[in-house]
Amino acid sequence: MRRDDRAPKTDAPVYTGAERLQKVLAAAGVGSRRACEDLIFRRRVTVNGRVAQLGDKADPTRDVIHVDGERLQVDTRLVYLAMNKPRGVVSTMADEKGRAALADFLGNRVEQRVYHVGRLDADSEGLLLLTNDGTLAHRLMHPSFGVQKTYLCEVAGPIPRNLGKRLAAGVELEDGPVTIDSFRVVDTLGKTAQVELSLHEGRKHIVRRLLAEVGHPVSRLVRTAIGPIRLGDLRAGRTRRLTNAEVAALFKTVGD
Repeated sequence: MRRDDRAPKTDAPVYTGAERLQKVLAAAGVGSRRACEDLIFRRRVTVNGRVAQLGDKADPTRDVIHVDGERLQVDTRLVYLAMNKPRGVVSTMADEKGRAALADFLGNRVEQRVYHVGRLDADSEGLLLLTNDGTLAHRLMHPSFGVQKTYLCEVAGPIPRNLGKRLAAGVELEDGPVTIDSFRVVDTLGKTAQVELSLHEGRKHIVRRLLAEVGHPVSRLVRTAIGPIRLGDLRAGRTRRLTNAEVAALFKTVGD
């Protein structure tokens, strides 16, 4: 089994009810208790929509807390990871056929059972999100929330100058039309080219089908972003914990 030395091990406390708000904030990594008390005193913290006061308590497993208007995930039992899925790995936690799967790259470093948000086909690679927050995962995947995803693709060239406009205008596929949000040519490599495109669609193989339909079949596909979360320099097969700011940005993306 492959192991990721940088995957977090979570020693999550067991909550039995409400605790002092500054303690809850400090446990979530906001700062020291004194710094969190200052945030509360300066009216920068809300609990369930109400401006908090010194002496207030909160239940990390139930209450919704915002700091400076951004949702803070204070339930430290919840796990949020970014993963760079390698090519040839199936987008499932375990595979009954014995193929390489996502859990193979977590080892025993993550104690909680996590689930992947969305899919990449086995021949594709790049960013996946893993979490045990079912509510957020549902919103990130549901079409009504329209979470944007960005892909870097190696395709057959040359690329006509009007391809971006054609894709933005919409292309009819067998299961309905698809449009993109952005498109650019990153590089040209002889008879191939690297292009980047962003779209809100989540239909199966949508990027491959779209580019094949306009005459530029994909030979390599890497997802580089999901909403505000970027793949960056995360190496293939590695995972990392999302920062508090990144989790807050995900909540903001889905309107929470």
